[in-house]
Amino acid sequence: MTEANELFDTLAKLQADKQLPLVHQWHPDHVGRIDIKVEADGSWFHDGEKIQRQPLVDLFATILRKDQQSYFLITPAEKLAIEVVDAPFVAIDVDIRGNAQASDLMFTTNVGDYVLADAEHAIRVDEGRPYLHVRDGLEALVHRNVFYRMVEAGLEEEGSLYIFSQGARFELGPTA
Repeated sequence: MTEANELFDTLAKLQADKQLPLVHQWHPDHVGRIDIKVEADGSWFHDGEKIQRQPLVDLFATILRKDQQSYFLITPAEKLAIEVVDAPFVAIDVDIRGNAQASDLMFTTNVGDYVLADAEHAIRVDEGRPYLHVRDGLEALVHRNVFYRMVEAGLEEEGSLYIFSQGARFELGPTA
């Protein structure tokens, strides 16, 4: 096994072992709003100031929940609405193992998640903007340089470009 394959497998195991809070089980009585905004580039702001401490952003990301079209930071005691401009996360890197239909794509997000694209963690393109399902309705906008790497690895079929991961096929867009 190559070093790249070992790293790929290690990242997949780390993500599988990651213990996230069970925010979907929390239904606190106190509901409010907090002045936190996630910009389209994945930057988090509080009271108009960029949050500089990445571990704090990473922590907030673990207690983020999407209900219908709104985003909330949620604890057992309170549920606070925040603003998300596009997607709450950004896919900042992709490791591609294999090729063609036998590919596996492991994405890294700006909040330290590793997501193996598959039927449950689908890739979609909406109006030319690529997204990856991370968990529980939360998505990552795929950064432009990551998308270009996906395009390079894609296969043309029936006038469209596709990429494969874990046996799932994802359309990236028309080739013409």
